[in-house]
Amino acid sequence: MERAAVFDVDGTLVDTNHLHVTAWWEAFRQAGHQVPMHRLHRAVGLPSGDLVAHVLGEDRDPERDGELSAAHKTLYGQFFDRLPALPDAGPLLKRLHADGWRVVLATSAGGAELGALRRAIDADEAITATASADDVEEGKPAPEPVEHALELADVPAERAVFVGDTVWDMRAASRAGVRRVAVLCGGIPRADLEEAGAEAVYDDPAHLLASLADSLLA
Repeated sequence: MERAAVFDVDGTLVDTNHLHVTAWWEAFRQAGHQVPMHRLHRAVGLPSGDLVAHVLGEDRDPERDGELSAAHKTLYGQFFDRLPALPDAGPLLKRLHADGWRVVLATSAGGAELGALRRAIDADEAITATASADDVEEGKPAPEPVEHALELADVPAERAVFVGDTVWDMRAASRAGVRRVAVLCGGIPRADLEEAGAEAVYDDPAHLLASLADSLLA
């Protein structure tokens, strides 16, 4: 039977979480909100609209959510031509593809942003499909992005492993009934990831690749 390796992208394969934090911090600042960066870091991984709601709460003016999301998108877009892949991100996907896994990306990114991320990873030949923000109604921590990735791979949940870097990733994969691997390169503490459902934790893609034989992706 086929197997699917489903990967988050931001903070998991590409070193972008702190770039997102910087862009969100500036977007909120321009709108008159002083938001500590550590709060923004913990919220990265949520879809834009959910992130704004999570950070500002119910007392905000929801009619301005779109302005904040648009400002973040513009600010973050300045980095598209130099997004850095995390160590061995591309080689990890290529190795899994060579080992017979169907590699699927499940990300809140879409459009030009997703294209920039894929260029950074430089492993298109290993990627079977991508479940992007454009394809689902609800983002993580809802299970829909992971479930859609499994549909694209045509693989049942029990034959899949999800790799991500945030608590939102782990919760989404848990709700989808998929085995869960976490990486620390997104900056979220090991304890938080394990509490959210991570079954194994590695430093980054290079560490996972070096440990592949003893991992859930063996």
